[in-house]
Amino acid sequence: MKPKMKVEGFKDAERALMQLPKATAKATVRRILKKAAQPIADAGRANAPSREGNLKASYGVGTRLTKRQGRMSRKESEVEVYVGPNDPAAVQTEFGNNHQVAEPHLRPAWDSERRGALDTIKSEQMAEIEKSVARYAKRQAKAGRK
Repeated sequence: MKPKMKVEGFKDAERALMQLPKATAKATVRRILKKAAQPIADAGRANAPSREGNLKASYGVGTRLTKRQGRMSRKESEVEVYVGPNDPAAVQTEFGNNHQVAEPHLRPAWDSERRGALDTIKSEQMAEIEKSVARYAKRQAKAGRK
């Protein structure tokens, strides 16, 4: 089950992003999402049982999936950021199996930090977009355009 959030009220940010080239806009959104997702990864790392090899160390935020995860996933938007461990044993630890009881670590992290992630997106988006617009304008001026 993939958790989903529906967010409304970001029309000004969308308009500002539309003025940027597509690659610049994607990079801007990616930076915002990574910053918002980091507290979820930190909470998951803190919740993970320490006896499970390198589970704690494997937590992170990124834009890529493994080949196996990529085959199982379908792209749902232009920019996607993933949070969680890259240790294959994490699934067994999170959900349990016939030989091991479940020890959830990522779901409690998501439950406790999702509102904070949304607040970070709300508060950081316009500042990050303004920085990107300024950088883009500076590059254009340096190149002699506009």
